[in-house]
Amino acid sequence: MTKEEEQEFRAQLARLLQEHRDLDAAIAALQDSPGSDVLQVQRLKKRKLYLRDLIQFVEDQLTPDIIA
Repeated sequence: MTKEEEQEFRAQLARLLQEHRDLDAAIAALQDSPGSDVLQVQRLKKRKLYLRDLIQFVEDQLTPDIIA
C-alpha cells in the first residue's frame, strides 16, 4: 500500500467514525423525544450498523497482513 492510499484510508476512516458518532447522537435524541418516529430510528440504526461494517473494512485495509 502506498503512502497516498494509506492517507486516503485514514481520511475515510475519520469521516466514517464521525458519521457513526453523529448517528449515535441522533438516535439518542430521537429516542428521548416523545412521539419519536420508530421507523426513522430503525433506519438510523441500520445505517449505523452499515457504517460499523465499513469502518471494520477500512481498519482491516490499514492493518498489514502478518503470516505467523
